[in-house]
Amino acid sequence: MQNDEGQNMDLYIPRKCSATNRLITSKDHASVQINIAHLDADGIYRSNQFSTFALCGFIRAQGDADSALDRLWQKKKAEVRQ
Repeated sequence: MQNDEGQNMDLYIPRKCSATNRLITSKDHASVQINIAHLDADGIYRSNQFSTFALCGFIRAQGDADSALDRLWQKKKAEVRQ
C-alpha cells in the first residue's frame, strides 16, 4: 500500500521465488537470496552491478536449487551480455 506521497507503507513485502514464482513467506527460513556479480571483459568486478535471485525453501528441499540457479543465470546472462 502506498500513501499520497508515493511512499511504501506496508510493514512486510513478500518476495517471490525466481524459479517457481511461489511466494516466499516470512516463515520460510530455508529460502535464500543470492547476488551474482557482473564482470567486465577481464573477469574483474568493477561495474558494481549484480543480478539477484531468490530461491524458496521448497526448491532447496527438493535438491533442485543448483539446476534452477544455473537455468536462471543462463537466461539472465544473455540479457546482460556476460
